Amino acid sequence: MADALGWRKRIGFVVPSTNTTVQPEVDDLRPRGVTFHLARVSIKERPLTSEQAFLEHVQAMRDGLGSAIEQVMTCAPDHLVMGVALEAFWGGVAASTKLEAELAEKAGVGISMGSTATAAALRAFGAKRIAILTPHQPRGDEMVRAWFVESGFEVVRLKGLKCPSPREIAHVQPATIRESLRELDGPDVEALVAVGTNLASGAVAAEGERWLGKPVLAINTVLTWHAMRAVGIEDRVFGHGRVLEEH
Repeated sequence: MADALGWRKRIGFVVPSTNTTVQPEVDDLRPRGVTFHLARVSIKERPLTSEQAFLEHVQAMRDGLGSAIEQVMTCAPDHLVMGVALEAFWGGVAASTKLEAELAEKAGVGISMGSTATAAALRAFGAKRIAILTPHQPRGDEMVRAWFVESGFEVVRLKGLKCPSPREIAHVQPATIRESLRELDGPDVEALVAVGTNLASGAVAAEGERWLGKPVLAINTVLTWHAMRAVGIEDRVFGHGRVLEEH
């Protein structure tokens, strides 16, 4: 018999233990008959203002992915979303492709990662010249920029909010995101991207598309879109951004 609530599809999400944004944002996007199920990678809440602390944080995330995947796969999801955005960009396209393949082999289902999902959404809109908002320190910004450039996009502008710790990313208020999007926009930009799965950018991005007149892609929205389309869920979800409405 089918799952009583997830009778169409079940989708798993792996997120950092400090993340308080993915779950509420993606639940708002869930069509009837599709259920989302989270597992958490246990990481420390600590300052990320030094190079060493930042690298240790990235390694801790990678070390914890395996056990989190094992945990969430016990509920037999049909697809898995990696809600750990920075690791999806780390080391360039080859490294992210290798990571995705390793995770898919471990999980036994398809994987959606923030890097490739965002690139797919940008290509769906035909956008190549982009501006990027991140919550990261400069080292993380370098990785994000390099990944998009290597993937064939022109990064016109990038702004990093330099959030001091993983948990504090979720403390960034809508007004800050709104002001940052306006600062990043210009006639030379075809689409804007907000990365960082703990950055609560979904609602502001959807609003921003109306006053900027172009795609504004929030990573949790894009990840959900990518995962649903990967398992054949073609529902158009309205009010949360053009990618879910048009593609």
